[in-house]
Amino acid sequence: MSVSFSLSPEQEQLKKAARAFAEAHLRDLAAAVRAEPDPARRAALARPAFERAVEAGFLKGFVPVPFGGAATGGVDAAVLIEEWAAHSPDFVISMAGPLIALAPVYQVGTPEQIRRFVAPFLADSGAPVAAMAYSEPGGSANFDAPAPAEGTRTTAVHDGDDYVINGRKAWASHLPGWDGDGPDVMTIVCRAPGGVSLVVAEREHLAGRIEVEEVYDLPGLRGCLTARVRLVDVRVPRANLLGEEGQGVALTRNAFVGSGASIGTFAVAAMREAFDVAHRFATTEKRGGAVPIIEHQSVADLLADAKSRIEAVRLLSWRALDAALSGHPSGLEWALHAKVLGSETGVEVITKLMGVVGVSAYDERFPLVRYLNDALAYPVIEGSNTGVRRRQLQELLRAPGYDPLAASGMG
Repeated sequence: MSVSFSLSPEQEQLKKAARAFAEAHLRDLAAAVRAEPDPARRAALARPAFERAVEAGFLKGFVPVPFGGAATGGVDAAVLIEEWAAHSPDFVISMAGPLIALAPVYQVGTPEQIRRFVAPFLADSGAPVAAMAYSEPGGSANFDAPAPAEGTRTTAVHDGDDYVINGRKAWASHLPGWDGDGPDVMTIVCRAPGGVSLVVAEREHLAGRIEVEEVYDLPGLRGCLTARVRLVDVRVPRANLLGEEGQGVALTRNAFVGSGASIGTFAVAAMREAFDVAHRFATTEKRGGAVPIIEHQSVADLLADAKSRIEAVRLLSWRALDAALSGHPSGLEWALHAKVLGSETGVEVITKLMGVVGVSAYDERFPLVRYLNDALAYPVIEGSNTGVRRRQLQELLRAPGYDPLAASGMG
């Protein structure tokens, strides 16, 4: 990315198209999701909008151009994510499955694997979904831990030309697919004889082999199909191994660089919507006084501080996504800053904006709590800040020869 802080004409057009789609389809979807008490039915409500997004070519925007898609850069991705996540972050998470699940395919997949695994997401119709089956019910912060620690518990056992995979997975969106028979592509983090590995299961391998143990009823991101599942004797050709056995730790970590960077943008979307609510409240409500409450310095100071943080996280997230998706040497560091600082700033800013409104903001019918519930997820999804992301930052900072100026280009 050249050093520019203005969107190009093409990015402006993308912003307009994404905003128009969100206002036409995602605003009403978000309202319907809030009204539906059952988590499985809530998730199913997204399918018509998903199909329209595929028809409009948006799904290809999550696949890089060299692999047949339309994703050209990190800022483009940030623009799309922000516009959609402002209305329905759960919809974006559901659609963006290929961003994580296919990342290892792009990195080490053979030409035949790339062609086969990417093909469903270049479609012009339907609702293809992908899942990165990484997290496990017992926690996965130490998925790479050697024995005697459990580490990754899901196993892939050789049986002739196949792997037979058994284990339990959780949290990744669309692990059961739309109908319980799995997504179109599931990249499974598992323990093969040669160590932690990645094996891609296609829908034909998963059908009838997934037991849905629970669909989580989440306080935020309520439209995500988030479940705990058991994989039972899933038989996958050994030709679906990505790279070599034992290569799964590095491939898994790399797969979450781009998604981690995107969390800053999700936080921006929540903050911007919360700011709009609080600002309109402050400029119209007197709360029994003689003037709108924005005339009081304490209120204006809170709003000004919130706005500056939103703008700072937006620019950080643009830079992080650009670095992550372009393969910049400092992409991981930028992604970690966007994930940690962005997610935690989101929670802090929205909490302070609730203070502008006062106790009314704690009413479920007032929208600020909704944005806070979404924001509370961001420090713990895509690698929790405490258990995963800060540990990664620690590894960077303690590495011999670490240059604090390198990521900024000022080294």
